[in-house]
Amino acid sequence: MRESILTIPVNEIFEPKCGCPICRMRDTLEERTVEYIMGAAMMEPDVRIETNRLGFCKTHFEQMRACKNRLSLALMLQSHLQQMQKDIFARAKAGLLESKTAKQKKVSQINSDCFVCSKIEWGMSRLMVTFFELYTKEKEFRALFKEQEQLCLPHYEMLVVQGSQNLDKRWFKEFVDDCSELTKKYLDSLEADVSHYCKMYDYRNTAKNADWGNSKDSIERAIRFLTTR
Repeated sequence: MRESILTIPVNEIFEPKCGCPICRMRDTLEERTVEYIMGAAMMEPDVRIETNRLGFCKTHFEQMRACKNRLSLALMLQSHLQQMQKDIFARAKAGLLESKTAKQKKVSQINSDCFVCSKIEWGMSRLMVTFFELYTKEKEFRALFKEQEQLCLPHYEMLVVQGSQNLDKRWFKEFVDDCSELTKKYLDSLEADVSHYCKMYDYRNTAKNADWGNSKDSIERAIRFLTTR
């Protein structure tokens, strides 16, 4: 698993110039992790111990459910539920009563953890190290970054925050300017498309066969820009 994450070429992720490149990075890791856990890894004891402990969030449960191998998901659910019975709801032995606070902490951890999310976070942290190294060392990569279609709003914030932690003053201002330009440019075009979509339903818009332009999917694109999803 670690080798497959580390061999994702960052340059390759930035080549398509379509959508947010950090979303593509996240989506690539997500796809590989779901494929990994729904494959033979599901039967590996160390992996099952981890999935039993962490479980999965709703988003990744839905992605796993969409895979063809429903038996793999059922087996993981079976052992995960059994682990919960054992760790949280089993009858305590005499003299070893568990406090309500301790039990609540265990429930809260299961509700907030996710095996796939943890792997994505792990992979992203390492890919971002490579990303900032490329930005500071390779002129061609800086040009490739500036040619991207957009940055979604959450990943714009993430890059600015991480840039302040990983870049010196020599590069930070240029990097923030690049990020801001990509985000503002797309925001302007997106607002225009959403406004055009609304205008198409205006009763005063009497032109027959009016052109929708790029507005038909503007709602979906606006949601993805604002949420990364």
